Amino acid sequence: MSKKTILVTGGAGYIGSHSVRLLSDRGYQIIVLDNLVYGHREAIINKGVDLVVGNMDDNNILEKIFSENNMEAVIHFAAYAYVGESVADPAKYYHNNTSAPLALLDMMRKYKCGNFIFSSTCATYGDPEYIPIDENHPQNPINPYGQSKLMLEKIIKDYANAYGLSYVFLRYFNASGASEDGQIGEDHNPETHLIPLVLEAAKGIRPNIKIFGTDYETPDGTCIRDYIHVMDLAEAHQCALEYLLKGGKSVACNLGTGKGVSVKEVIAVAEKITGHKIPVIPEDRRAGDPPRLVANPIKAKEVFGWEAKNKNLETIIKSAWAWMNGPKQGRYNK
Repeated sequence: MSKKTILVTGGAGYIGSHSVRLLSDRGYQIIVLDNLVYGHREAIINKGVDLVVGNMDDNNILEKIFSENNMEAVIHFAAYAYVGESVADPAKYYHNNTSAPLALLDMMRKYKCGNFIFSSTCATYGDPEYIPIDENHPQNPINPYGQSKLMLEKIIKDYANAYGLSYVFLRYFNASGASEDGQIGEDHNPETHLIPLVLEAAKGIRPNIKIFGTDYETPDGTCIRDYIHVMDLAEAHQCALEYLLKGGKSVACNLGTGKGVSVKEVIAVAEKITGHKIPVIPEDRRAGDPPRLVANPIKAKEVFGWEAKNKNLETIIKSAWAWMNGPKQGRYNK
């Protein structure tokens, strides 16, 4: 039996790859399981990280991974995360995000791997009843994506009650940015996140940026969101992992900065950093877009000592711009 190992599902994706890199750099033995539907093989840049290409509900693959390794914990990132697509094709989301992880949980039971860190989302809260949002806020998702994540949270809780599983739910707000050295970053297709879309407009890859709603009851009329640097998210996963390995009790924690930033503020900072004027087209509001989504992240600090370090929007956008002009550069020319 080999030394203790961490399995990371979806570890070739955006947040997963940053977490894998950080954990590997800090001495953890990592196995990544990713079907590469949305992940990227080239995002696994650390030597010594094993990438297994396959689905998380493939029992043959899972049996091989667990039987050949002393698995100490599972960090579960693998999910589909396009809200609009989840409305158009909910079956895809319930199969992948809710039912497929059951095979993973059952294999953990079989091999007595009792620590599970779940990459959840603030979308489980739905429209906010109050701001900032803490972990006691009612969970009323307004789309199948949020529902699929909440359903898995409930399943994990039931497994914990019945089988002794220990878990941490990490409910992210708006993941953003890239690694400090610009080697890995956000690479979605299609891209739906505001910051890379704004930077693509600055770079001339897209002709403009659309602002969906300029008449909200916010200081500048545009939506306000809590942008959390992807490296802070990676740090949170290590904190949560160490917490569970030391016997910590199951818990859910929000991951955000506690600071809201508007769409217009994002565009202004991006123009400052890139030196390019970004063409803007005002559009009508999108259904389901609340005016504000801001985290109360205090619980994560209280439970396992984590808080966001990169609270400055300029830091986030500079890292994303460096990535876009570094390794990602050539991908637009293919």
